[in-house]
Amino acid sequence: MYQKHFGLNQAPFSLTPNTGFFFGLSPHVEALQVLQTALQTGEGFIKVTGEVGTGKTLICRKLINELPTKFHCAYLPNPYLTPAELRWAVASELGLKYASNIDQQQLTGLIQQQLLALSAHGHAIVLVLDEAQALPDDSLEALRLFTNLETETRKLLQVVLFGQPELDERLKRQEFRQLRQRITFSYNLRPLTWDETDAYIRHRLAIAGRAGEPLFTSRETRQIAYASRGIPRLINILAHKALLLSFGEGATRVQTSHVKAAIQDTEDASVRRLLSWKWLPFFSLITVVFGLGLQHVLRSVV
Repeated sequence: MYQKHFGLNQAPFSLTPNTGFFFGLSPHVEALQVLQTALQTGEGFIKVTGEVGTGKTLICRKLINELPTKFHCAYLPNPYLTPAELRWAVASELGLKYASNIDQQQLTGLIQQQLLALSAHGHAIVLVLDEAQALPDDSLEALRLFTNLETETRKLLQVVLFGQPELDERLKRQEFRQLRQRITFSYNLRPLTWDETDAYIRHRLAIAGRAGEPLFTSRETRQIAYASRGIPRLINILAHKALLLSFGEGATRVQTSHVKAAIQDTEDASVRRLLSWKWLPFFSLITVVFGLGLQHVLRSVV
């Protein structure tokens, strides 16, 4: 809608995890480095957690796109699966064909044979699960049993779990101690800082074709950073709404009023956080003055 008005050739703040917009910010680069190192060293279980909207799916897709050719990747984006459905999904991703009435023990045997065959040809098999916090308990246990499949030198199947913090809470339970102990590499995605948010917004606009004067000044990006708590999905929503409001008024760039209106219109954005940040220097000054005054009174009493 506003693309032509602002000199853009595509939507800069779409919520679709498009790897073409990937930006090498510290938390995302570090997560990829952890994943790539763990996979190269043959680790059985690797885990990446982060709040909703922190970029897990984008990193997941970026990882899959950048894996060396020796890796054969099986990707399960919606893992709310029973143990049987999990085995069927893995078998399908491995290209197996089997009778519809096959029992689970036979299916597991076929999966193991396929893993051995792929390994013999120099392939490393990686099972990537997005939204792993949705896996039922018995499916998590079935997943652990999958990683028992190994040769004398390496695991036949490596598993990468992407999930929300609820996954960490579940894995703390006693019944998952065996699985928890097998996770040798893990990374928690943190939110973006203000500087990172500013760079993120400018990067996405540049990828979308923006040239010339910036559409957001540092004042507006700071507002977005604080109201979004540094969560990329919320940053995208707020920036998109601010551009819509600016376009609706025929403005040539985003104004502070547009960002404030976008924040007020977005349920998960925090106006209170923005206000508390605005008044923080004032309250800090009061604290310092009060502290100095109290010290003076105490000295007088002494």
